[in-house]
Amino acid sequence: MMGLLPTSGIFVATAPVDLRKAFDGLAALVRQSLGHDPLNGCVYVFGNKRKDRIKILFWEPGGYWLCMRRLEQGTFRWPRCDAVCARYSREELSLLLGGIDLTQTRKRAWHRRETREA
Repeated sequence: MMGLLPTSGIFVATAPVDLRKAFDGLAALVRQSLGHDPLNGCVYVFGNKRKDRIKILFWEPGGYWLCMRRLEQGTFRWPRCDAVCARYSREELSLLLGGIDLTQTRKRAWHRRETREA
């Protein structure tokens, strides 16, 4: 699935969301709660209160993509911060989806070209 994702930016909503919402409900959350335009090509990741489900919303020309993952056991390690959303890299999203606790890892210093903020 990671090959499908656009490269503009990945934003993880830090507060739990009612995942009964579909395309339009999540797009409205992106506009109202996160203050972003859901049509900007970025990826938006939402989780439920129990942290066992994730929905990923993104737009590409022609329509929205909505992907969902439900864990049968265990939970995702959700980011904790004061902001309404956390910016993630592709690698960090892959680790989150793979069950890795990002607070227990550290990023080694190496050069990475900065991308434009969405």
